This record gives sequence, C-alpha cells and structure tokens, in this order.
Amino acid sequence: MNPDGKRLFNIIVLGFGFMFMFTAFQTCGNIEQTVIKSFNSTDFHGSGYTSMAIIYGVFSASNLIAPSVVALIGPQLSMFFSGLLYSGYIAVFIYPYTSSFYIGSVLVGVGAAVLWTAQGNVLAINSTDATIGRNSGIFWALLQFSLLFGNLYIYFAWHGHVHITDKDRQTVFISLTVISLVGCFLFFLIRNPDSDRDQSDASDSQLQAESSESNSSAPRSSLCSQALDAFVKACKMFVTREMLLLSVSIGYTGLELTFYSGVYGTCIGAMTRFGQDAKSLIGISGICVGLGEILGGGVFGMLNKCNRYGRNPVVLLGLVTHFLAFYLILLNIAADAPIAPEAGTDLRSYITPSVGVAMFCSFLLGLGDSCFNTQLLSIIGFLFRDNSAPAFAVFKFIQSIMAALAFFYSNYLLLHWQLLILVLTGFLGSLTFFMAETLAAAGRRESDYDSI
Repeated sequence: MNPDGKRLFNIIVLGFGFMFMFTAFQTCGNIEQTVIKSFNSTDFHGSGYTSMAIIYGVFSASNLIAPSVVALIGPQLSMFFSGLLYSGYIAVFIYPYTSSFYIGSVLVGVGAAVLWTAQGNVLAINSTDATIGRNSGIFWALLQFSLLFGNLYIYFAWHGHVHITDKDRQTVFISLTVISLVGCFLFFLIRNPDSDRDQSDASDSQLQAESSESNSSAPRSSLCSQALDAFVKACKMFVTREMLLLSVSIGYTGLELTFYSGVYGTCIGAMTRFGQDAKSLIGISGICVGLGEILGGGVFGMLNKCNRYGRNPVVLLGLVTHFLAFYLILLNIAADAPIAPEAGTDLRSYITPSVGVAMFCSFLLGLGDSCFNTQLLSIIGFLFRDNSAPAFAVFKFIQSIMAALAFFYSNYLLLHWQLLILVLTGFLGSLTFFMAETLAAAGRRESDYDSI
C-alpha cells in the first residue's frame, strides 16, 4: 500500500474505532438521566447531569497533561487505554452504585482528554494541507454513525415502555460495553504512515511512540523532557491570537454538545403529551441528530474542494440552522422538561407538542453541530499542523470545560434560559470564527494552500 493509501486507511480505521466506542458512550449519555430516574434501588443517589459535569470538568483539566501522555506512550496505546476507561464507565450501569458511578466519571474525564488529543495527533500526521479537510469530514461522518445504531436499538428495546426495568437496563448496558471494547481493539489496526515530507514538516513525529526520540535507546530523561515540552507548548498555544479567537466558537460547541447529547433527549422523554412512546423517542431523537451529523460531515468535509469561499459560509449555515432549531424547541417543548421528575411534565409550551417538530429539531441540531465541528477541525489542523497534539488538547480543554458548565446549570435552569445562553454564545462564537478564518486565509495565500 502506498503512503497516501496507508494514511487514508488509518483515517478510516480511526473513524470506525470511534464509531464503535461512541455508539456505546453517546447512547449511554443520551439515556443515562432517564435511566437513573427509573432505578428501582433507593440506594443509588446519583445524577446523570452531575456525572457528565464531572466528566467534562476533569476532561478540561486533564487536557493540560494529555499531550505529555501521548508523547510518552504514543497515540495508538493512548487511545486503547482511554477506550478501556470508557468501557468501564458504561459497565457501571449494569450494577450501579453511587461511588463507582462518580469514580467512573472521573476516570472517563481523564481518558477522554488523552483519547481526543491522540485522535487529533493521528488525524494530523495522516493528513496533508490538501487532505486535512477531506480527512476531517471522513472521520466526523464515521464518528456520527455512532448516533444511529445505539439509538435505533434503544427505540426498539424501549418501545411502549413507560418505566425502564432493571432487566431492560442491564441488557442494554451489557451490549454497549461489548461494543465499546470492540472499538478499543480496532485502534491496533492503525499503521505508522511512511511520510514523504521533509524533516521540517514532520515535527509532530516526536509525539509518536515510533519516533526516534522515543525509542528504547533514548535515555528516560529525554522522554520526560519531551512530555514537559508538550505541556509547555499547549500552555503557550492557549494564548495565541488564533486560539483566543477560536476559543469562543469552541466554547459554543461545548455548550451545544451538552444540549443535544444530554439535555434535549431528556426533555423529549419527559413530555407526557408525546404519549407512552416518549421514552423510546429518545432513541429516534438520537438517530435524527446522527443523520444531521453524517450529512454535514459528508457534505462539508469530503466535498470541501468544491468550496471556493472558505469555511465562513459553512459556519454561518450552522448558526442559522441552530437558531431555527432553538426557536422551534422553544415553541414545542415545555419549559420545565429538563428538570422534570420521572413522571414527566404535563405542561405545554406555545404550540401543541409535536413529535415531528421535535425530531426535525434533533436533525437540525446535528446538522448545525457538524457545520461547526468540521470547520473547527479543519482550521485547527491547518493553523497548528506543526503542533497538532497540543492544539487539539487546547481545543478539547475549552470545549469540555464549557460542556461541564452546561451540564452543571442543566440541573437548575429552565429550558428557555438554556436556549438563551446558546443563542448568545453561538452568535459571538461565529463572529470570532470569521476573524480567525481571515487569519487562516492570509496564511493559506502565503503557503499556496488552496483547498479548505
């Protein structure tokens, strides 16, 4: 296999590995608050929102050390061991205890930081300036297939169920744990690409376990120095002009990630006006989000060469799509749905609640999210290609700390206040992205980079 074919193979394997892992984890996140409300045992006192807040809070802090971990053991092993932590968290729901639930949340937060930093590194070292957009789209589309399969299973398994029994829960989470483990082992199929770049263009190779600086003949002190250097680079990169501009739009993706992956599904499941199928509609909502994500990843990632106008039109489309979704959600979903008890809410909003409108909003949320994320992956991969692991660590640090904040306030804020926060942050994030894209366009002209 030639070097270009090997790099594309690696991207596809990376996408499938994440697809299996996040089929399990995203389905878990989508249903866990609903599942926790229906526990028969009174000994469990955990909260799904609090758990996710812990995960993303630890995730954000751990991003500061994640580049060092990737530097020490390489991206492949980093993703494998991080995936095991994800599998452990999902397995907690088979026989849940409050202490193991929150300990698992902390461990997943650490694993997530390492996993996504390693993913960014693998994406960058297997891409060129001409293929970073295409590869980002391929990875994103494969990743978002994870929203289809797990949620489809949830729909059929819980169809017509008003209450989730212990047997229902255990069957689902045993299956999800096995699926997550399959994704972990797929990472071992990723190969070290044969690069034809010169040495100056391959500075990221220091983060690979196979690099000459990390081989067995190097003194152990060089590994520590390498890890410290990765940490220092991440801290310095955080305060660069480009990253400060992108930080607002990255923060917005953290807020809307929380909303579509944890809050909105809970809202749908709490709407008693949707009938006895309200719980199973959580699965259909996740599928609709996934369809939007896949469409966006394919169109705006793999077809990026047809776009002569840069990334700004795609981000603007994402903003308009999300604003439309937020408006329809405000009209369709009851204000107290995010914090309703297991029995749900009988309240209505401004219109008669419609399942069709709710599912259409799920699709719009996924489509808008893909617009933002594919373009952020592309612009960061271009602006910081020589320091990809620290750059993606900073990206995930900002995104996860905002997601943690959103999961925290989701315990208390009514729906309309959560939507207002999303609207304001999305507008500001789009403006700052446009400014960062102007800087990227200037750099593209200087480097003869002509495909976004």
